[in-house]
Amino acid sequence: MAAVRERSAYANLTLPAELRRAKLDARDAALATELTYGTLRAQGLLDRIITLASSRPVEEIDPPVLDLIRLGAYQLLFTRIGAHAAVDTSVEAARTAGLGRAGAFVNAVLRKISARDAAAWVEALRDGVTDPVARMAIGTAHPEWIARAFADSLGAAAGELPELLAADDARPRVHLAARPGAISAEELALVTGGREGELSPYAVHLDSGDPGTLDAVREGMAAVQDEGSQLVALAAARAPLDGPDGGRWLDLAAGPGGKAVMLGALAEIEGGTLTGVEVSPHRADLVREATRDLPVTVHTADGRDPGLEPGFDRVLLDAPCSGLGALRRRPEARWRKTTADIPELVSLQRELLDSAMRLVRPGGVVLYATCSPHLSETVSVVREAARRDDVETLDVREILADIGGAVGGRPDGLGEGPWVQLWPHRHGTDAMFMAALRRTR
Repeated sequence: MAAVRERSAYANLTLPAELRRAKLDARDAALATELTYGTLRAQGLLDRIITLASSRPVEEIDPPVLDLIRLGAYQLLFTRIGAHAAVDTSVEAARTAGLGRAGAFVNAVLRKISARDAAAWVEALRDGVTDPVARMAIGTAHPEWIARAFADSLGAAAGELPELLAADDARPRVHLAARPGAISAEELALVTGGREGELSPYAVHLDSGDPGTLDAVREGMAAVQDEGSQLVALAAARAPLDGPDGGRWLDLAAGPGGKAVMLGALAEIEGGTLTGVEVSPHRADLVREATRDLPVTVHTADGRDPGLEPGFDRVLLDAPCSGLGALRRRPEARWRKTTADIPELVSLQRELLDSAMRLVRPGGVVLYATCSPHLSETVSVVREAARRDDVETLDVREILADIGGAVGGRPDGLGEGPWVQLWPHRHGTDAMFMAALRRTR
């Protein structure tokens, strides 16, 4: 909690290492994981409840004390831990942390919170709120602007918003990607005790556990990767070209390297090579390490002007974005993002896509993707690029035809096209967007 608050660390990257360092048994590690992720995911809702219960804004509460109250409130409202135990352990934590007389304040606030259950507190917060989206946002611990962005992207299917918000608020399964050419999904499922995914032919799902301890992951035969991200790499590798595939592929924003591994492995099978570009030196090093035994060359450069010779057959642009599609995997992120983040990102996405279209050869394909369903970052960017007279929009549903149809039992499958927007509640993946653009001349 302190690392997330003080250093803007990502819990999903920091917590597993901390748990291994603490050498907790499986039961205690599972509880610590649930309390940490759950508290961070519900932080905005908890803060509003704490404000009501303490009669003071959370900004006026000392941050270490606020961390303890949030953890205690989450236990009271969202777990089966008894009220007495939740309050007492929080007060004791304040004492052992040397927070002075803060224990009395922690005790008073948590006892007031314990007087109502979660549903009652949500209804208290909804009092006077009539807008249905705002009411849903409160009940599912989402900032209102994000709930509205989801509703806008759902469009005619906006009636699914409650289902989407609920899925986005649930703890996701661990998704593994079997490395093409190294191990099959069937084999990976057998050695990990997981089960094969429904969409990607390389996906395996685990209900829980630390994937970093798995032999297949440690040996590089598999990696942690959402099934939706796997589909992005597959679409980039499968998109139909005009003319032969010369095997010269490009990942224009490659860090931290998950899709580069998948693309590099697929390129190796096809006898091709992959060039990776990453502007951050640290992330570029991560890509080099992840792809060290694959036909991948990584350049530390700005994708808007990477200094590469044009003529690539395939270009993947997994553009830097708001990350709204992966909030369930980064529980703290929903409270860090603001609407003010979007315009600068959209400008960068457009510039990167212009660069990708310059680097791809005539007849080659650019696969544009974001881990965000926000229309400004997805459809808006693609439609602007498609206005060029040398660009043809391909139907991603046809590229992924073998996973199309009634995905997840739904007749809408992968949507109306020509692009694809994946959803946690429909597909069990992060909310990945992908569009395919072929340069005609």
